[in-house]
Amino acid sequence: MHERRIPEWVRHAPAPSVRDFGILAGLEAVVRGILISVFPLIMYRALGDAATVSFLYFLIGIVSLVAGLMMPFVIRYIPRRWAYTGGCLLFIAGAGLAILGSPEAVVAALACNTVAAVVTFICFNAYVLDYIDRIELGRCETSRMFYSALGWTAGPMAGVLLMEVWAPAPFVISAVAAAVMLAVFWVLRLGNGKLITKARGPAKNPLAFLPRFFAQPRLVAGYLFAMIRSCGWWIYIVYLPIFAIQNGLGDQLGGILLSFTNGMLFTSPLILRWVQGRSLRAAVRTGFAVGAVCFLTAGILAGWPVVAVAALVLGSIWLILLDICAGLPFLMAVKPSERTEMSAIYSSYRDVSGILTPGVASLVLLATPVAGIFVAGGLALIGAWLIAARLHPRLGRPREPWQPGSLAEPDVI
Repeated sequence: MHERRIPEWVRHAPAPSVRDFGILAGLEAVVRGILISVFPLIMYRALGDAATVSFLYFLIGIVSLVAGLMMPFVIRYIPRRWAYTGGCLLFIAGAGLAILGSPEAVVAALACNTVAAVVTFICFNAYVLDYIDRIELGRCETSRMFYSALGWTAGPMAGVLLMEVWAPAPFVISAVAAAVMLAVFWVLRLGNGKLITKARGPAKNPLAFLPRFFAQPRLVAGYLFAMIRSCGWWIYIVYLPIFAIQNGLGDQLGGILLSFTNGMLFTSPLILRWVQGRSLRAAVRTGFAVGAVCFLTAGILAGWPVVAVAALVLGSIWLILLDICAGLPFLMAVKPSERTEMSAIYSSYRDVSGILTPGVASLVLLATPVAGIFVAGGLALIGAWLIAARLHPRLGRPREPWQPGSLAEPDVI
């Protein structure tokens, strides 16, 4: 008799590659990108009041922030693979609720979509830290950006156009993409990550790991890089269209420019080659410095609207550079035993920037026109540039053999 042997790929799934994670990110970009321009429209149509819509976005942002901080606590009881699965199912549930169309259903749909994005983002980052070598993180980030480019470039415009043809269309496409994303996740057999241990004793307070975060300067710096970069995107996506309308440049210019900027994601491999040609500190500082100059120029030259808009578009290209490299200091500093907890901390930058940017903008608008927000964004980018000066000059490069008499710089993080 011939002994039946179980195929090797069934017994031991191959480790996921950079490309595999890029595909997962690309599918999520389709899930979220096709709805990013649709949700504000259906929220306004359902509620009929801009102030109410803004307030609900604020509340949902807080809910999303709390959900992200609770994830390490939840994952002590729910395996990570089921947490990621739950995030995908929330995407599908949100799409289904949005199709119903009632005000309550639309608000619940946005909440589901927002929380799902946080859950999958935390799990995704934790898996990347499990399976991708530290020196390969830059290539993984670039792959993620490249595979996401199509969803974020075509999605926003396609969602609005399809909604006018058949209202449920963008939500159906989003739900199908979420289902495919879930199927790919299970095919990759990522499991619960590499370092899985049973919980000993009662679970800690979800916020108990915050002191460990604040005690590590590189983690704090990496978080600030991500948050300030995200604030820059908020300014570009929300306040550039308002500026264009106020200055007679048309109400479609903001969407057109967003599509153009997102199209630059296809150049991610070329940007990575530029980053690899210099130290990570130099790349991050250059991105923040040039971005700051562009935002400040837009604010100072607001009397020439076309020039101001052009400066912001140029600044957005440097934000893409920062999307690729500015998150690496945080990811490279995370200890293996704290992957889930620190991924939860890191994911909160989007919610914090989503709460902080409108809040600061409201204060700025009390004293200045919209152009003042561009100046505030430029000043924030300068702050990040100053912080980045303390990064180690060899961060992100392969370790070199230690030489007698060599010392690390005392003022680096």
